[in-house]
Amino acid sequence: METEERQSNRLIHAKSPYLLQHAYNPVDWYEWSPEAFEKATRENKPIFLSIGYSCCHWCHVMENESFEDEEVAALLNENYVAIKVDREERPDIDQIYMTVCQAMTGQGGWPLTIIMTPDQRPFFAGTYFSKENIGKRMGLVYILETIAKRWNESQEKVVEVAEKVTCFLREPEAVEEIHELNEEPIMDGYRHLAAGFNPIFGGFSAAPLFPSPHQMMFLLRYWHDTKEDHALGMVEQTLFSMYKGGIYDHVGGGFARYSTDPSWLIPHFEKMLYDNALLLMLYSEAYQATKRPLFQEVAQGIVSFIQREMTHPKGGFYSAIDADAEGVEGKYYVWTPEQVLDVLGEEDGNWWNHHYGITGNGNFEGNSIPNLIGLDFHLSAASVQQALEISEARLLDMKSRLLEARQKRPAPHKDDKILTSWNALMIAALARAGAVFQREDWLAMAERALRFIHKNLVREEDCRLLARYREDDAAHLAFIDDYAFMIWASLELYEATSQQSYLDLARAYSEETWVLFRDEVAGGFFFNPIDGEELIIRPKEWYDGAMPSGNGVILWQWMRLSKYLGDPIWQERAVQILKTRMDELQAHATPYTVSLMALQEHFHQGQEVVLIGSEEDSSVLEEMHHVMAVHFLPHHIHFAFVTNEKGKPLGDAVPDFLPEYLRSYERKHDGVTAYVCENYSCQDPVDTVDQLVEMLTSNIE
Repeated sequence: METEERQSNRLIHAKSPYLLQHAYNPVDWYEWSPEAFEKATRENKPIFLSIGYSCCHWCHVMENESFEDEEVAALLNENYVAIKVDREERPDIDQIYMTVCQAMTGQGGWPLTIIMTPDQRPFFAGTYFSKENIGKRMGLVYILETIAKRWNESQEKVVEVAEKVTCFLREPEAVEEIHELNEEPIMDGYRHLAAGFNPIFGGFSAAPLFPSPHQMMFLLRYWHDTKEDHALGMVEQTLFSMYKGGIYDHVGGGFARYSTDPSWLIPHFEKMLYDNALLLMLYSEAYQATKRPLFQEVAQGIVSFIQREMTHPKGGFYSAIDADAEGVEGKYYVWTPEQVLDVLGEEDGNWWNHHYGITGNGNFEGNSIPNLIGLDFHLSAASVQQALEISEARLLDMKSRLLEARQKRPAPHKDDKILTSWNALMIAALARAGAVFQREDWLAMAERALRFIHKNLVREEDCRLLARYREDDAAHLAFIDDYAFMIWASLELYEATSQQSYLDLARAYSEETWVLFRDEVAGGFFFNPIDGEELIIRPKEWYDGAMPSGNGVILWQWMRLSKYLGDPIWQERAVQILKTRMDELQAHATPYTVSLMALQEHFHQGQEVVLIGSEEDSSVLEEMHHVMAVHFLPHHIHFAFVTNEKGKPLGDAVPDFLPEYLRSYERKHDGVTAYVCENYSCQDPVDTVDQLVEMLTSNIE
């Protein structure tokens, strides 16, 4: 039956692409709303809560098997109030009930299935359920019938379970003992990652393999600070292996969400904005550390994918692309030898099939995922083209023709909502990559996206940041991740452009964060703001999952911000919170690598560079700026000022929000004057790019 002929439910009025996918289910779905809870209370029915996202493969499966099914719909409509939630729009709700699921079942995932009382207290949790029982695994029909019977016959016992679960959730977070900061968790984090490292394919766990870029960003800093070459080697091996595998889209660029096997060959094909943002940041940093051309090529591939498929006409970035096309996972991305030959012709087609593993037997359900796993090129290879013994122009032409042919296939669903947090990650990554690779167009993308957020995701009446935009509608007060990643993006934009307004923006977002989110009892920051919707608990997250935790990012960025502003308050706040986390960091370091990066920033001050030139010196200033960008200098800070006067302190040319001591610096002579300072002492100023390079790199070569 065609969608147009079917009766829609109330989700037809939703903005979420995920909810809209369910708008023609026979289930009488509600959005998360007072209306739904009032109905459940009035009719004394339990709530069936289903949480997922639009590019979730098993969410599609459960919809097709159950939520499109008239029998299941009748059970839900008669005995429950059914609520659908998009986890990407409402990560606060998802976080609460995912915690419940993990506590009750020992595992989690999506779709997330919760059954709870009308006042939001959960008593049943699970993930995907088939319609009917399979072996010992309960099916959804059995679950719905059994729980409805228990609710009607012994509701008080069900409520007792719900109360116990809720008490578990509401148990106050322990106020941790204060411990002085030390570097032991940093060393533990390195040792644990090294112990879990796969020396053949890289990565730090068994399959499924998630990229976890923040773990490798931590390792890059560990290498920088300790000169431990194995830390850098683990990053290089993993990044090369990820690129060679099928998790990287060798035709269109960008990365899939994770690999289902240890060699990175077979991905879960959905592409997420946040993964590609974090990987763009990581490959850019790895290039800074190694100067390997391949890492620049991968960064280019990510940005090309984002430009082509993930950018809103007005500058924001879409959220995700589904794994499925026409209901088949990976169908859009796989090839047969004949399909390649049809596009490239015999000579190029045979070359591509041989080198990229396209065979008659296939490597994924009878088809082939392009990959370079069989190619034995080493970390010393200058580039892919060199290893493949092919010209860059010829390889790019092949990829272009294959991409053009692929784009004629039925495309996977694209989730076109725009999330502030994920956009901020991409802004930060584009700013870093634009500076490293001298790509003004990438910087322009980052700045345009920031303007999009400020124009479309800030509430006019009180200038409050919002979390989600779609079809001219912005909603939901921003969460801690939104603020944390916006602070990060602002600092990266400052470092890329030297525009001091970005530092002021990072300070402003930090001040809002302190007011809206801080936990005055246990330390750290709640996930939702103090004036946000009242849920059964106010969640807080420290763990770094697929995305780094907002708490960890704030501590890390405040360490940086304090150096830039010359204001110790941000470092003091970060240090005070870290002191309450030392027991946990010392017991379990690797789940908190972003918090470890805050520790690294605290213990390694880096150099401070001040550049002063006249308006005529812009090209030299840009060259000196690029010198700092192209090297991996994670703890350094820099300032740039333009003045036509020499031999005179900068004075009032320095904005009030920057450190007072900068006012005493002066342009010593014609051209640019560059100061490099460390440990509260400055070397003699220099005026050439070569001299600046020597001063910056003397302690890292």
